[in-house]
Amino acid sequence: MVSHIEPPPQVPQTPRRPPSVTSRASTTRRHRSSRSQHTTSPQAPLNEFPVFAHTGDVEIVISSPSGRKEQRYLLHSIILGQCSSFFAIDTKRPPVPNALPAPGPAALLRIGETNSSRSSLDSTDVRRWSYVLDWHHIRNNDVPRLIQCPPNQSPPPVSRNKPPASSSAFFRSMSNLSALSLNPQPIAPPGPDDELLRDYDNLFRIFYNFPPTLSNINIADAYTESKALLHLAQMYDALDVVGSRVDHHLLGFQGRLFKQIARYPPSYLKLACLAKSRVIFTEALIHVVGQWPQAQSQLVNHIDPLVLDIIEDKVQELEDMKLRIEIRLFRLTLTTSRGERVNPSNGYLDWMAMSLFRQWLAENTTPAPVSILKNSSRPSTSDAVSASASVSGRSGRQSSSRALVTTKPATSQQPQSSQSLGRVYRLMGSTNKEAYLNHDECKRFLKLTPEMYSRDNLKRFERRVDELKNLARDAVKPLTRNFLELDLSSVVPPSGAGRGSAAVPSTGLGYLTCTKVLEDDFPWNG
Repeated sequence: MVSHIEPPPQVPQTPRRPPSVTSRASTTRRHRSSRSQHTTSPQAPLNEFPVFAHTGDVEIVISSPSGRKEQRYLLHSIILGQCSSFFAIDTKRPPVPNALPAPGPAALLRIGETNSSRSSLDSTDVRRWSYVLDWHHIRNNDVPRLIQCPPNQSPPPVSRNKPPASSSAFFRSMSNLSALSLNPQPIAPPGPDDELLRDYDNLFRIFYNFPPTLSNINIADAYTESKALLHLAQMYDALDVVGSRVDHHLLGFQGRLFKQIARYPPSYLKLACLAKSRVIFTEALIHVVGQWPQAQSQLVNHIDPLVLDIIEDKVQELEDMKLRIEIRLFRLTLTTSRGERVNPSNGYLDWMAMSLFRQWLAENTTPAPVSILKNSSRPSTSDAVSASASVSGRSGRQSSSRALVTTKPATSQQPQSSQSLGRVYRLMGSTNKEAYLNHDECKRFLKLTPEMYSRDNLKRFERRVDELKNLARDAVKPLTRNFLELDLSSVVPPSGAGRGSAAVPSTGLGYLTCTKVLEDDFPWNG
């Protein structure tokens, strides 16, 4: 009898999932597990600027005198010490008693500490420093300085996604929301408290390599904010760090900055000395030297004496250069076809051309004479022309005062040296033949001697005047150079400049801009 062996009972198999479904499920489980392990609690404190709750050891509280506005920082003593000599020295001293406890070892382990150093951290008593503004020992409008104080408790940690506590005032303000939306109130300009908090915030932002919040639209606001920030950095001996940031920000205005420096050169010279800005210092120094002594009252006792010495040296160099070139201009002469120097006996018409040029040069490069009469006013340009036109005959060798039309008449007892000489020399250096001593002026001058006036003589007279102007153009080249970043063609000439003649576009600035600033001229390199 053959026995049949029963087959083993078959276990129902679960249908297999496609590979894509399986991998997706495992990935989902892995993401869920990782999210459950690394999710930060909503109540976890931040560890980033301005509050490093885990690693910061220096607490700084910036508040207004009334205490209504306040900013809190929890920063690192090592970074503050690297950027500021004030903090480098002050944090080397023992902290004030009852200071805040240092962050625990567990917090330090989060940023890279090894387990081997855990025991040493537990045994080390690291204390925190705390600073507040000293509002009790300031005078006038001085900026309050940070001083150490024993804090009572740690600053409240900054939490992520933590809803604000509800209050009755909040609900009352919400009930009036419709009224506020219908009658919006104008935004008040920032007050002194806001500016103080902004300056300190910019200081600490730069310490942590964040860009400062300075105006990038209005150049005047940017200057005011930068100046306040630099003075604050000077208090804490942090100009080396802050100055480069301010310099970079201001140079971003490009052409607008250079036009603003031309308007207020003494102010920007002082700012450049604080920021150690080579470009701004060079630009402002050229303007100050060209206008000197106009800016003297704004700089004496308000800037480093070394900078004043540099200015005075540059002014003297410019005066020496002008003297050499003026002597050369007054010695310009014409020669006859035989190579002889022109004089009244061998070339009277040519000598008249030389007389007109020298008279124009003397009138435009020297101060006007002061009247000896107490109550008499200085004759105008038209009066001078009329008086000169009354001279006739061979005695009319005096030149026409009409040459003054290319420059603004000088005021009483005011020399033309610094404010108009630049325009005069640029006229002489222009390639435009009509810039000065043009056709009408030559014709008017030659008519003062009727027996000499003719079409042929006028043409010859103009050719000889042009020869003198060509010689003068070469002589004044050192004075017409422009070492500014500012484009002089974009400067609008002042009212009255160039009246009565075809003034060249580059006569906007009345003073010379040929001062060359060398590497040794920067005061911080000395």
